Amino acid sequence: MGSTGQERTALVLYGSETGNAQDVAEELGRITERLRFDTHVSELNSINLRQLLQYSVIIITISTTGQGDLPANSQTFWKALRSARLRPSCLQQVRFASFGLGDTSYPKFNWAHRKLYNRLLQLGAQPVCDRGEADEQHPEGVDGTFLPWSTKLRQRLLEEYPLPDGVEPIPYDVLLDPKWLLERASSSSADPQSDSKESPLAHDGGIAERPPLDLLDIPGSLTAKVLSNERITPPTHWQDVRHLILDAPEYRPYIPGDVLTIYPKNFPSDVKEFLRVMKWDSMADVPLKFKASSPISFTSPLPVPNVSSSASITLRTLLTNHLDIMSIPRRSFFTQLAHFTNDEYHRERLLEFTNPEYIDELYDYTTRPRRSILEVLQEFTSVQVPWQRVCSVIPAIRGRQFSIASALLPQPTKEIQTRIELLIAIVKYRTVIKRIRQGVCTRYIASLQPDQEISVTLQKGGLRVTKAETPKPIVMIGPGTGVAPMRALIYQRKQWRQELQQTNGEQVGRSHEDRYKDVLFYGCRNAEADFFFKDEWEALKSKGVPLDVFPAFSRDQRHKVYVQDLVRQHSARVYDALAKKGGLVYICGSSGKMPQAVREALIETFQSHGSLSREEAEAYLVGMEKSGRYKQETW
Repeated sequence: MGSTGQERTALVLYGSETGNAQDVAEELGRITERLRFDTHVSELNSINLRQLLQYSVIIITISTTGQGDLPANSQTFWKALRSARLRPSCLQQVRFASFGLGDTSYPKFNWAHRKLYNRLLQLGAQPVCDRGEADEQHPEGVDGTFLPWSTKLRQRLLEEYPLPDGVEPIPYDVLLDPKWLLERASSSSADPQSDSKESPLAHDGGIAERPPLDLLDIPGSLTAKVLSNERITPPTHWQDVRHLILDAPEYRPYIPGDVLTIYPKNFPSDVKEFLRVMKWDSMADVPLKFKASSPISFTSPLPVPNVSSSASITLRTLLTNHLDIMSIPRRSFFTQLAHFTNDEYHRERLLEFTNPEYIDELYDYTTRPRRSILEVLQEFTSVQVPWQRVCSVIPAIRGRQFSIASALLPQPTKEIQTRIELLIAIVKYRTVIKRIRQGVCTRYIASLQPDQEISVTLQKGGLRVTKAETPKPIVMIGPGTGVAPMRALIYQRKQWRQELQQTNGEQVGRSHEDRYKDVLFYGCRNAEADFFFKDEWEALKSKGVPLDVFPAFSRDQRHKVYVQDLVRQHSARVYDALAKKGGLVYICGSSGKMPQAVREALIETFQSHGSLSREEAEAYLVGMEKSGRYKQETW
């Protein structure tokens, strides 16, 4: 049984790559707070194993990345948990619950969560609730499984950790105190440098087309200069796709499959409108600082990353650089808003969106029309959020990851040590409510000008490409912008072949026979509109690069042709490369139906050319996954 005395503490930990697991952790933190647990929310890497023993209950949320991996901000914790020196019973005092975020279009669905859960059991930790697992492909997203699971968890926590007689959970109509509040900064305590970096573009004066040009202070970042930002689809094409080239004077190695994170900013016109709607105009440029709401909060991370707790900052800077006012709101946002209106109709409507029974209504109001936080506040005009609490109501802007489309420069210069190229589809479309929608980050990227500098970070990807694989043939399947990591791979393999040739004095993979060539299956709509890097493929082949590119144009003929159809058409070639020559397959692009359809085509290939049963063909594919010969990176 759990503790029933005064000691009532909860530690909520998250392993998050894009922020979804962090959102879930923060929601669970609010649930435990309402059950009167002294709650601490933090990333997994910030905790050591001994600290797990100091809390009544541990709750973990974790997403799965790459080939069944744990996110970067949980790798240190995972390494400690896997130590062979740990005794099997060392965590027997620990009571825990865990929730995984995954995507069923990946073969290793929710593997990070399952590995973590099983290791905790091995070390003696005891679950207080069945583990929960979310699927990105669920029609209602994460909430489809999170809502019923969190309801069950709340019930189990009350059973295991009953409240003393006469004490009730904190009701939902009582506003929880945030860990951090904003207050006016006195001139003596303000960091004089922190708020002097604003570009004049951020203020009125008729220049509201572009976000300010100041560099964001991001730990471990690289300052990259925009060399070019070129649209490579025709002006008449429905989609604006950019080939973005960035140069950095600092050397940062990367391999195919690695990702670059770009940190977007909001546009001055939207920030100005937000300030107007909230009636914060008079406070917009007043220096502010963060203040912990209670002493224990000093261990809590600030609600916005990349800002020092001692620095002064203005509401305008927060709304421009740090708060995601243009994002689609989550359910918890409406819970908060309901506290800040005196209009009974508005309050009832906001609370309806928080009711699990009305999950369809929330979807129809937010996700389907892609309605932004700013638009919600424009509609619910009676809502007035106190500026002191803005960071607990509006989520932080998170960086967006993009697969790198280039290989490292073979010969860096003094000025350019690292060149990074990206292929980015700009998100802009008309919704069901006839409004133009733009992606927060891609809109920012579309505004970038040559010679402009931005702060970016490099992260390891999940493809795990190695030089040792170079002699083996590869089959690449990359429709749309999924061709970006494939392009990186093609150029990197070209470099590695040359290096191996110099080292071994022999030609690697240069037979004229098809089976020694790499294959790229590329899918798009039209040969003339979005056949990206078409000329490059021809140029590479003319230089002797062993590569064949087979394009599928889905709209250029009456019947649609997709990448999985190409795999079937060239199945003998695919079988030869993978089964006979021990080659590798790479699948990149949008998650959902494509990876499953390609997988099915590969199973049929092994069946027909290997004379295998369905079960044997599936087993062969699973064997490829386990040995690292089947790699998928989808988004």
